[in-house]
Amino acid sequence: MSAYLDYQAAKPVDPRVFEAMKPYFNEDFGNPSSLHNYGYRATNTLEESRRKIAEFINAPSPDNIIFTSGATESNNLGVIGAALRNKKKGNHIIISEIEHISILNIGKFLERQGFIVSKVPVDRFGIININKLERLITDKTILISVSTASNEIGSLQPVEEIVAIAQKKKIWFHSDAVASESTIPIDVQKVPFDLLTLSSNDIYGPRGIGALYLKKGVRVNPIIIGGGQEMGIRSGSENMPGIAGFAKAAEIMKTEINEEATRLKVLRDKLIREILKIPKSYLNGHPEQRTPNNANFRFDYIEGESLLLSLKDEKVEVATGSACSSKTLEPSHTLISCGLLHEEAHGSLLLSLGRYTEEKDIDKIVEVLPGIVRRLRILSPLTSSDLLKKLKEEEN
Repeated sequence: MSAYLDYQAAKPVDPRVFEAMKPYFNEDFGNPSSLHNYGYRATNTLEESRRKIAEFINAPSPDNIIFTSGATESNNLGVIGAALRNKKKGNHIIISEIEHISILNIGKFLERQGFIVSKVPVDRFGIININKLERLITDKTILISVSTASNEIGSLQPVEEIVAIAQKKKIWFHSDAVASESTIPIDVQKVPFDLLTLSSNDIYGPRGIGALYLKKGVRVNPIIIGGGQEMGIRSGSENMPGIAGFAKAAEIMKTEINEEATRLKVLRDKLIREILKIPKSYLNGHPEQRTPNNANFRFDYIEGESLLLSLKDEKVEVATGSACSSKTLEPSHTLISCGLLHEEAHGSLLLSLGRYTEEKDIDKIVEVLPGIVRRLRILSPLTSSDLLKKLKEEEN
């Protein structure tokens, strides 16, 4: 039996969500744009689902919710759509150095369109410096985009302070909430984001569906042109099974999020406590201000890729960084921004917990990881002579 500890990359669909989706594949398969009874039922489901997503984040109205194909599209619609909408007011956008690769690549795209994109730096824990953010703002700044939490190291960003600055300067604030939406409750009336990215799979719903929250009065230019669905903001026939599943996942998560976060924090803290007993191991990200399901480590003298493959042989499934950039051999841009050297960033290991993580999963990795680290250090040409001597003595 394997231990799956890569929930940040992908989460299973909750069985309750799967059951809620089934009718929309072959019974209630209507298109909301149709005027007959099948279309009428689909419209009712669409609007009821929109209401449930709005309730999940305490949005004032279901009309604040625009369905998309997922978080990446929501980020594109939110950032590019807002930039194009406001280009007459200015051409300057601020993001953080450790944003998800989708935001970073959107920034590169906008630069090619004539926009100026500034990156606010982070401290050694991966948290942005508010004073440096404020100093980057100019009279041409039209948008700030900073995720609620890092998808790699779990550090929580001071979004309430960012919102306050953005409101004071009359600048829109967009945040990607994907890394935190399964463990940190969202209340857009308490923290008045202008735009917020949500993902279905990250709350145990199906993939291929997400949403963009738009505060009342915030309008974005559409980036997909077609038949004018989703109030003219996102065209394309609605993914009704996905939308129904997303709504059910949001309904469940709203009820269970606090209990789930408490349970995961206990498991996470045990994982951190036990793994840091390994010599020359370190926790990446803030020790306290982090999501309850994230534990990111680095180990001197060995590469995360070797750790991942060795753990895979033990049927422990983990990651070395963001799944969206794991095909590259480059070190994590997040860890580099936190001040780590390339060789230190290469030795990272991301463990993310979820709804079906049990204590036996934690016990399994705690049991096998020290031996793997010891073996890889003995094989590594980078290991210091003193540590290598000690490891060989322990082996004998």
